[in-house]
Amino acid sequence: MNQVEVCLTPELIHQHDLSGKIAVVVDIFRATSCMVTGMAHGVQSIHPVATVEECLQLGAKGMVTAGERGGIKVEGFTIGNSPYEYMREEFQKQSIAVTTTNGTRTILASEGAKEIIIGAFLNLSAVARHIQQKNSDVLIHCAGWKGTVNIEDTLYAGALIAELSGTHAHTGDAALLAHELFRANQTDLMKIANNSAHAARLAGFGVAKDLELCMQQSKFDVVPIYENGEITSLTQK
Repeated sequence: MNQVEVCLTPELIHQHDLSGKIAVVVDIFRATSCMVTGMAHGVQSIHPVATVEECLQLGAKGMVTAGERGGIKVEGFTIGNSPYEYMREEFQKQSIAVTTTNGTRTILASEGAKEIIIGAFLNLSAVARHIQQKNSDVLIHCAGWKGTVNIEDTLYAGALIAELSGTHAHTGDAALLAHELFRANQTDLMKIANNSAHAARLAGFGVAKDLELCMQQSKFDVVPIYENGEITSLTQK
């Protein structure tokens, strides 16, 4: 049986061997939820970058600019970090350049993996099915918040472990912790997510609607893949 492990924050990724594994990157509030939503609504590609300057450079080449710092839209960007913004019809078949506080950094820190998948509750079942079709170990790489662990990404890790239970055995205390956290709260994930520090930080920005969407499970049947600097939907490859 293949194994699934969890890295609770990018600050710990150096303790994991990514080679030969599928990495599932998750930033529930809100970067990877936005990316999954964009792919489900016809965005052609998403280009995650580390800095605002890189994002603006891609914007100058015709890409839509998106992202935030500290939860606030970057001045001069087209859109911020709401999944509802990624649904806009005008972005169909467009390329989006994005930089965020936590999520894009985590994607870039996963580049040693053989395959990098963008995960969210919104595409939980689609990601699980994709992984189960492959004979590969998995690392769930949680974005956390500025190097610390957060509740919502850890909950997702536990949920994906549960989805993979027929083909993958979880290994390590981080995976056990995530799985038990999910099991203890699976009947009302929104309740514990709303009590998280990240939700409290975002509360002042009026994004309750965003957070509720981000916690919906398996709403979209897409598997975004990061490769050669861009994210595209598996169905486009």
